[in-house]
Amino acid sequence: MLKVILPLLMLMMFNKKWDVVQLGLMNLSFVLGLSCYHNFYIYELGFMIGMDYMSYIMIYLSVWIMSLIVLSSQKIKTLNNFYSSFIMVNLLLLLSLVITFSAMDYLLFYISFEMSLIPTLILILGWGYQPERIQAGVYMLFYTLAFSLPLLGSLLIYYFSSGSLVMSLSQPIYYESYMEMVWYFSTVWAFLVKLPMYMFHLWLPKAHVEAPVAGSMILAGVLLKLGGYGLIRVLVMFQNISKEFSWLWVSLGLVGGFFISLMCLRQVDMKSLIAYSSVAHMSLVLCGLMIFSWWGLTGGVIVMVGHGLCSSGLFCLSNIVYERISSRSLLIGKGLLSFMPSMGLWWFLLSVSNMASPPSLNLLGEISLIMSILSWSKFSMFGISLLSFFSAAYTLYMYSLSQHGLFYNCLYACCSGKVREYLVLFLHWFPLNVLIMNTNLISI
Repeated sequence: MLKVILPLLMLMMFNKKWDVVQLGLMNLSFVLGLSCYHNFYIYELGFMIGMDYMSYIMIYLSVWIMSLIVLSSQKIKTLNNFYSSFIMVNLLLLLSLVITFSAMDYLLFYISFEMSLIPTLILILGWGYQPERIQAGVYMLFYTLAFSLPLLGSLLIYYFSSGSLVMSLSQPIYYESYMEMVWYFSTVWAFLVKLPMYMFHLWLPKAHVEAPVAGSMILAGVLLKLGGYGLIRVLVMFQNISKEFSWLWVSLGLVGGFFISLMCLRQVDMKSLIAYSSVAHMSLVLCGLMIFSWWGLTGGVIVMVGHGLCSSGLFCLSNIVYERISSRSLLIGKGLLSFMPSMGLWWFLLSVSNMASPPSLNLLGEISLIMSILSWSKFSMFGISLLSFFSAAYTLYMYSLSQHGLFYNCLYACCSGKVREYLVLFLHWFPLNVLIMNTNLISI
């Protein structure tokens, strides 16, 4: 793992050279792509960090998204808006994510999981757009800290009772009294807030709307995946208890996803709509992970990767529009097909991927998740059908409202897009739609 961590530490020395960092991150993602071995359980092992197959997928996604973030945040460089600090914060965030995904020890996992919060907060407070960013940062900080403190307590109790916090040596805890139930809930809540599950999601739209494009892309692309990844790691210990409560999580996921889809249909803020759609997608992932089926796990991981690329691309698109018309409102930013004609294609491609149409990864993942949930209970068919229908509805609403209609009279300059922007959007879309040709790469 040091061959990933050391280049990141080296790149921090070049934080004043934007191009060097950009090239370095691209090279790092290329090298990571070459080191994919299919027949391993854990490799690159040492210093309590290592990679298994799922860690590899998540680390690759993190480095890929971060290289695209540096590419799409060029405006910070051109405006000279403390860009060396911006690079430093992003690299620190990437370092904490790499350590989180490769930690083989629950305590190291917890520390790096919490460490990723600080650079995200600095991104929102330092480079956000509006004064409400302070409130958004406080929301995110307190939601995450309040629910992850019980996780630390539960890990220490587990260490006291079992004598080890190594993930591969973790033993299942049996459901004997209500204390085990409290233990289970205190462990799982931290990841449900990060996922975020319906009812614990209030920090997410605020954080997305106030964050700069880099903050939005890393939040949607990788930080939400920390919740799903953490659940997969932690639920190994709580299999016996969790299967008693799977009805709770599945019903919350389906009903919450449906409510969030209805909320998406009344959003006028472009970023807010994409942020709420993330909650709807992640609620389906939660259902798949809590059922403990192979289909559910595979589908959950595929949707996490697909959603990371697709949602990040949509945030990038909304930022491109925001840079042109200085507004994120769908009432002002409508008729963009006349205003930015060639961007209309990318809006279409990423929107159809968002509603899980072929050949995107989202389709493959959602089919797996739907099969796993239906095999668990036929009654969940109603929730799934509503969720699938409305996810298509709010995506069409976003696309048609932003692209069609008469554009605002005050928009006078027509600048469709720069080569750099097309490259960023292509690098989001290409893996999202080409990886389906070799599903062995992403199905566990």
